[in-house]
Amino acid sequence: MYEILLNIIAPVVVTAGIGFFWAKTGRAFHTETITTLVTNVGSPMLIFTTLVKLDMELGAFLEFAMYAFLSAVSFCLIGLVILRMCRLDVRNYLPGLMFPNTGNMGLPLCLFAFGEAGLALAIAVFTIFSTLQFTFGVWLSSGESSARQLLRTPLLYAVIIGLAVKAMSLPVPLWLINTTDLVGSLTIPLMLFALGVSLASLSISHIRLATGLSILRLGMGFAVGYGLATLFGLTGIERGVLILECSMPVAVFNYLFSLRYERAHSHVAGMVVISTLVSFITLPALLLFLL
Repeated sequence: MYEILLNIIAPVVVTAGIGFFWAKTGRAFHTETITTLVTNVGSPMLIFTTLVKLDMELGAFLEFAMYAFLSAVSFCLIGLVILRMCRLDVRNYLPGLMFPNTGNMGLPLCLFAFGEAGLALAIAVFTIFSTLQFTFGVWLSSGESSARQLLRTPLLYAVIIGLAVKAMSLPVPLWLINTTDLVGSLTIPLMLFALGVSLASLSISHIRLATGLSILRLGMGFAVGYGLATLFGLTGIERGVLILECSMPVAVFNYLFSLRYERAHSHVAGMVVISTLVSFITLPALLLFLL
């Protein structure tokens, strides 16, 4: 069992660690360029390829996406209540509680833990949370409507085209599949590398607040994921992917948006760093529970 855990966790930790030490040694890494490349090129290619090659009924995939949406709604409501009770600014801190790192950490962990079937389900979760983050999340941080931002996001079109191709069983040329597969394969390693670089460059302030909110994110994530999996009778890979994705730490994009819209970005940076470090510590126990 310990060898299985090592096979799952080591690729994630080592790849992120390479990015961390790359940044710590002062080597150049243009985070904005890599993030844009992953968001606008790599992720859409990965999503399209996964949807086209999906080895499950489309209805089952969409049903799992609904579970992801319900988990996001749950995070929003629970986070809203707790932040109000603690008299903390909702626009500053709710995005960090609501949007876990379903991409940089969630995708590779689901792939290594549950194989290609796990990655396909994780793509459904990642798609839902990414769509919500580029709409509701941007609105939370900026206070402005973000429909135009969503329409400029290639990820949305990759989902629409991929689902249409799958639903209508349209033939896709092999050269196109090979191309999207090749480019999409860059996504996960670049995500992890960028995560490591981000952790190296972020500084922690207000440690007590950041620690409390980080523990809330991780604990709430597990509780909601476990609750929904139990409520809907999920078993096997579906149960594992939902709980694992819900239990991810604060997404790096929350920090980027807080920095862009001046929303307590130093506090959010602390949430990203602390929740990620705690997550690395608790991952073995979580995976033992799920496998």
